Amino acid sequence: MYSVEDIKEILKAFDGSKATKIELKNEKGEQLMICQQQTKPVAVETVKVEPVYEETAVKTEVVSMPESVTKAEGTPVTSPMVGVFYAAPAPDKEPYVSVGSKVNKGDVLCLIEAMKLMNEVTAEKSGEIVEVCVENGQVVEYGQPLFMIK
Repeated sequence: MYSVEDIKEILKAFDGSKATKIELKNEKGEQLMICQQQTKPVAVETVKVEPVYEETAVKTEVVSMPESVTKAEGTPVTSPMVGVFYAAPAPDKEPYVSVGSKVNKGDVLCLIEAMKLMNEVTAEKSGEIVEVCVENGQVVEYGQPLFMIK
């Protein structure tokens, strides 16, 4: 049988050679086969990949401000982002607020969905909701009045 020292010497010699396979047989008939993969330098090509954007139809609506928004007294609560206005936490739930609702500073008034994230819009002051300026499910713009608080 080959000793550990014999195998180490064989591996050193084999590692320094260009051979990929070696087979040894001693006088007792024992065989030792060692194989290594030949690694060749591989040409690497840099390819610039342009992102592919799928075109999707986007429904846009021009929303004109109702005259009541400009005439209503009170402080407007505006949309902090572009997104979809939701008056309730879920389709089967009651709206957070409606006309006549009393609110305190920090109360949740609605949700704006943007990039599949639901963002709460809260009251910046205490008061009464005197007007809801948008409809449930409507796309709203940044800065668009959502409610009037008096």
